[in-house]
Amino acid sequence: MRLIFVRHGEPDYANDCLTENGVIQAKATAKRLQHENIKAIYSSPNGRAKQTASYTAQDHGLDVEVLDFMHEIGWGDKRENADILPDKIPYDGHPWTLGYQLLNEHPELAGSDDWMNHHYFKDNLCLDHYKVVADGIDEFLTRYGLHREGKLYYTEEDNDDTIALFAHGGSGAVMLSHVLSLPFPFVLTALPYGVCSVTTLAFFRETGNLVLPRIEIFNDMAHVENFNPGKLFFGN
Repeated sequence: MRLIFVRHGEPDYANDCLTENGVIQAKATAKRLQHENIKAIYSSPNGRAKQTASYTAQDHGLDVEVLDFMHEIGWGDKRENADILPDKIPYDGHPWTLGYQLLNEHPELAGSDDWMNHHYFKDNLCLDHYKVVADGIDEFLTRYGLHREGKLYYTEEDNDDTIALFAHGGSGAVMLSHVLSLPFPFVLTALPYGVCSVTTLAFFRETGNLVLPRIEIFNDMAHVENFNPGKLFFGN
């Protein structure tokens, strides 16, 4: 099975839709994907993701199925009266900034799940959202015969479907972190991707029942014009 992940186009966050430039980017993405044998198209419930997905769906004669769990993540100190606490989470709890800060302060966490126990994330709303997306993607992958045990996936039979998922910088980073078993702060810091970028995961079974997700393509933006990488590689 191949999963094509696409981040939404340039957003108008206030209205949860695409800018005029974002529409151009989304149409270019549909053209980029026109020769893919896509069997199903999924999107987060956010308008900017659904709108981006709509052009690819139209080209393939498919409907867009909404996956609520892929809603963009939130962040911030979730403790009561957090603003007056002496150890309030810095940078308004923004996970991209905190990911870099955490690895700078604790480089040993780059390959560890202990990031979940650090104050920056343990007391952050983004960890609650992380768990929603992680659980949701595992349940979703069972549709395609993939079952997670520990940090790995297993299946009883091969599946050659290609599907497309349109979502966000944050929820997409959670998905990559969870599916690839990489620490979330590391993914936020080391694997940024831009608007309308295309990333492809192939779930490959060689022998037995073990399925290994492999990155075939990451952050392909050759089809995208008029983007500001400094502004739009991070954020939601």
